[in-house]
Amino acid sequence: MDSGSYLWSHSFASNMKMNPINEIRNLFDQRGHLAYGEGVTELQHALQTASLAARDDAPNNLIVAALLHDIGHLLHGLSEDVAEQGIDGHHECIGEKWLEKYFRPEISQPVRLHVAAKRYRCTINSDYLAQLSPASLKSFILQGDKMNEDEASAFEKNPFFKNALQLRTWDDNAKDPEMETPLLEHYLPLVNAALVSAPSSQ
Repeated sequence: MDSGSYLWSHSFASNMKMNPINEIRNLFDQRGHLAYGEGVTELQHALQTASLAARDDAPNNLIVAALLHDIGHLLHGLSEDVAEQGIDGHHECIGEKWLEKYFRPEISQPVRLHVAAKRYRCTINSDYLAQLSPASLKSFILQGDKMNEDEASAFEKNPFFKNALQLRTWDDNAKDPEMETPLLEHYLPLVNAALVSAPSSQ
């Protein structure tokens, strides 16, 4: 990760005198309008991913993971066209580091692994790889391309393997400019309930 981007995210978190719920609000207020790519914004993509998880009757921890799976994009401070510049922002690692301060591994680990889940699927399923959009293919290459045998085996043995793959499915389908979803505020009570130490106010 670029040192400047790390400093941006670190100083952002340090300077915001607010609880995690308000920090999430603030991140989406400030950067949710940025283009995720493929016709949707970061906020739209997050809400669509959470909505798809909820429609599938996913447990609350996975709905929260779905909502916040790309929070690293909001934290790293890089430009919208980071992939076009040939840069991997390691958003999954940035997201995990932020999430693990406030949430259990059931939330932070699927987020950490959702990029690995894409690499894994591309490795074992040529049809999945072939249907990637140009933008998704570019990020896939930047993020490490196909897994080798050892990487794939280690991923399969991870206790959050299945959750990461499920999150990846919702992620892949959350790119519809016309999809209607609940607002961010709809999901924040779930986020608040999932905090390891819930703040007294939202």
